[in-house]
Amino acid sequence: VGSTYQRVQSPNIEYYIGLGKTKDIAKSMSKLKCTCVVFDAELTPSQQKNLEMSFNQDQPKGGPKSQQYVKVLDRTALILDIFAQHAKTKEGQLQVQLALLTYRLPRLTNMWSHLERQSAASKGRSNGGVGLRGPGEKQLESDKREMKSKISVLNRAIDAVRRHRSMHRRRRRRLGVPVIALVGYTNSGKSTLLNSFTSAGVLT
Repeated sequence: VGSTYQRVQSPNIEYYIGLGKTKDIAKSMSKLKCTCVVFDAELTPSQQKNLEMSFNQDQPKGGPKSQQYVKVLDRTALILDIFAQHAKTKEGQLQVQLALLTYRLPRLTNMWSHLERQSAASKGRSNGGVGLRGPGEKQLESDKREMKSKISVLNRAIDAVRRHRSMHRRRRRRLGVPVIALVGYTNSGKSTLLNSFTSAGVLT
């Protein structure tokens, strides 16, 4: 629904862009009722968190699951989402899942910080005291453990798929079966070329 840019000598440590530009984008998003902004750059977890906090400071409470919550994506998140939509092979799907979890792990704090703010506001004090852990921190620890467990499972699954593929590769070489690969970017015509050569009926 819109786009903008800013020329800077170096990225802002907190927001990547300047604070004034951040406020301008927030106003434009509010006017256009936009709930997602994509940065054509690599954002650190802290920059992504600060941007989302800035864009959502005037939003009704409800956290990332609220329909009005503004989500910030960087270039990596967008690419991973595209890959997730197009991954067809088992190994490809496993690799995309692994990449997504690895990307999200250091960004988990963003998902539950709103619980900490709500809890602190309701008690009239901070949850940062010794021995005091709010609901957001407990959920964060639980999610981190679960995500690390999934990453380990995916790594083992990918290793198993690679060993299986290597076994079939050795068998093909032993039998002398010729192998031809068509390599190219998305929508470059690989499936069309394959169908024209072999009548394989591969969906494009």
